[in-house]
Parts: sequence; C-alpha cells; structure tokens
Amino acid sequence: MKFCKKYQEYMQGQERKLPGVGFKKLKKILKMCRKEFQSQKEINKGVVDTQTCPHQCPVCDGTFFPSLLNEMSAIVGCFNERAQKLLELHLASGFSKCLIWFKGKLHGTHGALIQEGKDLVTYALINAIAIRKILKKYDKVHYSKQGQAFKSQAQSMHVEILQSPWLCELMAFHINLRDTKVNTRKAPAFFEGCYLKFNDDKPSLSCELFDSVKLDIDLTCSICLDTVFDPVSLTCGHIFCYMCACSAASVTIVDGLKAAEPKEKCPLCREAGVYEGAVHLDELNLLLSRSCQEYWEERLKMERVARVRQAKEHWESQCRAFMGV
Repeated sequence: MKFCKKYQEYMQGQERKLPGVGFKKLKKILKMCRKEFQSQKEINKGVVDTQTCPHQCPVCDGTFFPSLLNEMSAIVGCFNERAQKLLELHLASGFSKCLIWFKGKLHGTHGALIQEGKDLVTYALINAIAIRKILKKYDKVHYSKQGQAFKSQAQSMHVEILQSPWLCELMAFHINLRDTKVNTRKAPAFFEGCYLKFNDDKPSLSCELFDSVKLDIDLTCSICLDTVFDPVSLTCGHIFCYMCACSAASVTIVDGLKAAEPKEKCPLCREAGVYEGAVHLDELNLLLSRSCQEYWEERLKMERVARVRQAKEHWESQCRAFMGV
C-alpha cells in the first residue's frame, strides 16, 4: 500500500478530526508544477537544463510552501496542546488530579491514558513522515534541495514536530506505563513502541515506526557529558541538565531559566532566546531516576548542595543590596 493511501486511511480513522498534511492537494500542486516545467522545456526547445530547477517557481512558491507551513503549525500546535493536557493529568496527584478530571480536561480510564499517549506518538511520527515524503517529492520534481532547505527553516521556526519536547515526554510516558496491565485496544500496525537503550552506558530514547523510520533521542548532556539530570528541553529542541542549562544561560538555579537574557544562546545550535520557553521533562526525569538509581542519588546530593550554596549567595546579595553595601 502506498504511503499516501495509508496516511489518508490513518487520518480518516481518527475519532475526531485532527490537523494533518494535505497530501493529495500538495501532490496535485507538484503535478501542475511538473507540467509547467515540461511545457517550458518544449517551448525553449531543450535550452533549459533538465538537471536544474528555476530559481523561482511561481506555482510552488505561491501555494506549496505556505500551505505546508500552515499545516505544520497546526499539527504541532494540536499535538503540544493534547500532550501537555495528558501529561498534566498523569503527573498530578491527589486533589489536583481529581480537579483536572472534574474540569473534563481528559475523560476515560487509566487504560485510556496509555492509549492516548500511544496515539499521540503515532500521530506525531506519521505526520513527520508525511512531511518528509512530500518535501522529498518536491526536490525530485524540481531537481533541487529547496525541500530540505524548507525543513531547516521550519526547524528554526519551531514547527517541526520531531523537535517538540512533548514528543520526548510522551515516549518516556509510554515506557513508564508500558508494563501496566490494562486492557487497551490494539495499536495501529505501524506503531512498534518506544524503548530506553544504553550504549556504553550512554542512554537514548528510541522509537520505531513502519517504513524503516526510527527516531533516536540522545540523553547525554552536551555540557557535562553525562546522563541528563533533571532534564530540560530548550525551545530549539536540545536537552540539557537543568543546572547545566542555567549555567549556560548565565542565571542561578534560584532565578531559573525564565530570568535568562534574550541574547543568551543554545550551547549547541547557537540559537538565541531559547531559554524562556524551556520545558521541564518530568516524565523523562521519572524514567531516568528509575533506570539509573545510583547515579540519580549521587547527582541529587550534588544538586542539593549547589542549590543551598546558590540560595545562600542569592540571599546575601539581596541583603547587601538592601543595606546599600
């Protein structure tokens, strides 16, 4: 079965209408573009090089990329909102959880939560594949790499769904609850599940999908070069230890990442303004604390000492400022 048909069946099989990639519509645009390109070749009697693409394509520049960009924004917005609500419910406790249920943010049973998490991961990955395939088709039609360039642009605009910190959180959520014995309906055939792997003591999250697609998220902090502790994802998608991120942003643990200056950049991609919207990865933190208990206890002691020291320094500086010293 071709991917386009498989994708259409998947999207139509959802209980409620969700944003998706207009696969057929975008393929029609590319078909029109190909016809126009071939017609131009015939008019110019072979003057146009068939291995190059015009610098400007009025068909695609005016409709293809703007349409795909809007669809990507809608997909990542829907995914982030639903994932955040699901994880908020799972991590809530006692009265807070009852209050969330009462407000009707998410209905169902414990089994429904697990299935919702699986469905959301599948939704993210199959749409990522759809976007990848349609951009590959664009480059094939145009003999260009503009599709890949657009993908890089989408990443800088934070509308690439594989960048979403909530995808990493949902993968950890799935692993945390994988062994829970509940009755859930069978997941789609192209969802194989998520795993926490260790290669040379270096952890990574892995998720397999049909079409030989595999997603791996490295869980080593590029600053301290150790397993991320109290992990936080910057808006650019890179994951660091919370203490390391605070250090990179030139702020204290007491002040937090929201106090970072807009000019501060990600240590990896050097993108500025990525700290204010950082997301604490609580599900991932829970997963790693269970899987690396000895390491976690040691890091926890170190962080407590650092927090006490920075809190003391912060208090002393506030007192000096108050006294005018």
